[in-house]
Amino acid sequence: MYQRKRRRPVAEINVVPYIDVMLVLLIIFMVTAPIVSQGVKVDLPQGSAEPLPQDSKPPIVASIDAAGDYFVNIGEGSNSQIMDLTEVTQEVAAALLIAPERPVVVKGDRSIPYEKVIQLMVSLQKAGVPSVGLMTDSFEEN
Repeated sequence: MYQRKRRRPVAEINVVPYIDVMLVLLIIFMVTAPIVSQGVKVDLPQGSAEPLPQDSKPPIVASIDAAGDYFVNIGEGSNSQIMDLTEVTQEVAAALLIAPERPVVVKGDRSIPYEKVIQLMVSLQKAGVPSVGLMTDSFEEN
């Protein structure tokens, strides 16, 4: 008489569907990562912030006041009239043509929206500024 063999249960997990899902997720993340990561490149210091050296050229200061108006201080004899973002870009680009080694700093009022500072930094980047510093007031820790 013919005897039937008993099948034992297989205790292995089939991982092929999991690999397929992981490959699809990898492709999705590779496509969306460049879209999500936008920003302004800023050179951050490695240590504590220090003031500019005394022997360096005077910086070009692009300012935003509490009302959201833009100003540029190129140096001595510079006028402090209200400008729009395009004029700020042109002034800084012209000053950098004369002295490309001059540092550029952004001075913003603490009550303005962060978006205004970013707009100024992007316009300075378009003007050819290699790196931008942020001007702050010094404070003492308690």
